[in-house]
Amino acid sequence: MSDSAALSFAKDIRPLFTEMDVEHMKPGGMDLSNRDSVAAHADAIYQTVTTGSMPPSSSGEARWSAETCETFKRWQAQGCPP
Repeated sequence: MSDSAALSFAKDIRPLFTEMDVEHMKPGGMDLSNRDSVAAHADAIYQTVTTGSMPPSSSGEARWSAETCETFKRWQAQGCPP
């Protein structure tokens, strides 16, 4: 995918979050299945996934790759389209 390719929450970003991620973050007020919630918390999400602090190693889930982090950042730069 080129850097200029349009991204969408539904097609490109929502699939990055597992159901475990969604359920784990809801009690803290962040709904990773909801575009508006992810957009509102995008800076914090990007920070935690790029530093490797999320998902936690105890979850058994793989950390986001540099490419996945870049996709998220491009979506954010594009204005977090739905």
